[in-house]
Amino acid sequence: MATACGLCAGANYFNQPLLNSIAHALQVSESTAGILVTCAQVSYAIGLLFLVPLGDMLERRKLTVGLMLLAAIGLLVSGFAGLMPSPFTALVLGTLVTGLFSVAAQVLVPMAASLAPRESSGRAVGLVMSGLLTGILLSRTVAGLLSAVGGWSLVYKAGGIAMVLVALALYRVLPKVAHSGPRLPYGQVLGSMATLIRTQPRLRTRTLLGGLAFASVSVLFSTMALMLGGPEHGLSDSSIGLIGLSGVAGALMANAAGRLVDKGLERPTTAFSVLLLVVNWALLWYSQHSVFLFIVGMLVIELALQGTHICNQNVIYRLAPEARSRINACYMTGYFIGASAGSAIGAWAWHHGGWTGACIAGTVLALLNVAALLADRRLSHPGAVASATDAA
Repeated sequence: MATACGLCAGANYFNQPLLNSIAHALQVSESTAGILVTCAQVSYAIGLLFLVPLGDMLERRKLTVGLMLLAAIGLLVSGFAGLMPSPFTALVLGTLVTGLFSVAAQVLVPMAASLAPRESSGRAVGLVMSGLLTGILLSRTVAGLLSAVGGWSLVYKAGGIAMVLVALALYRVLPKVAHSGPRLPYGQVLGSMATLIRTQPRLRTRTLLGGLAFASVSVLFSTMALMLGGPEHGLSDSSIGLIGLSGVAGALMANAAGRLVDKGLERPTTAFSVLLLVVNWALLWYSQHSVFLFIVGMLVIELALQGTHICNQNVIYRLAPEARSRINACYMTGYFIGASAGSAIGAWAWHHGGWTGACIAGTVLALLNVAALLADRRLSHPGAVASATDAA
């Protein structure tokens, strides 16, 4: 399941290091090629809203495998786009299909929580999330390496074949999980997501925690290449990509965060992760003079993000076990809204203040996350959630 999550999530990031090659090969401008990144993000967001809630209606093994096979079709369309009458249009179509159906990963995460015993659900979620996050971080490097071997399309062809093989393996090994609770019509399932947000105050605070944390980290991701490639360090694209891999170690710590949650340490783990994010921005500011400090900062910021994220997921999955897919859809939508907002804020901050401006923006977002943590702490006291729900 961790491998499947990594492959699904990573498939949406294959195009990012290949935009220049795609532009030259398909004879479009670089700005036109950049539309592919937006297409992947938008279609993934649509899938979060409209497909992930199906996990509370349909048998999850078949749903996951079906979504992955459809995502594989999108990858193969992209891989063979050069043979189509309108290559770039075919590539856009393949990207949209892949992004839409790769949300299979977000069906697998709550499924892992439901399959595991309660005392080890945090570890299960952490393990699956480690695979997902590692897939995102490694995807750009793998895409670059395969492009050097066989051109930009090779990663899509290889990814499509791998997606089919992993989907078939999942169908073979995953248990058939019957849907529990009343079977609601699709329209009612979608409408119930708004009800969940309104009646579950900790879903709101934990979504805010996740969104602000990811926004703060996205400020770094959107500006790191500009700083590292600038006159202070002058690193090449390949060197920057390799430095970015330091975040993989932090992503692998998602499993450790899950273990801490299983030991009843969710509250201190969340608090430590949120505060670590604030403190780390000071280290990142100094990293403009030291690549080593930047590598340490990348590791620490991934630790902080994954610690917050895993704790959030374990809290929200306990709110309404019969609606885990819908709750996950609500949470992940807010999570990726935070990522998009953070990227935009990072670009604006860099334009007006360079690396110092980016660090200030990241710190402000991290401090806002502390306020969200305090709000969630108030709701965690006995009786607080009930009174907040009654008020809603």
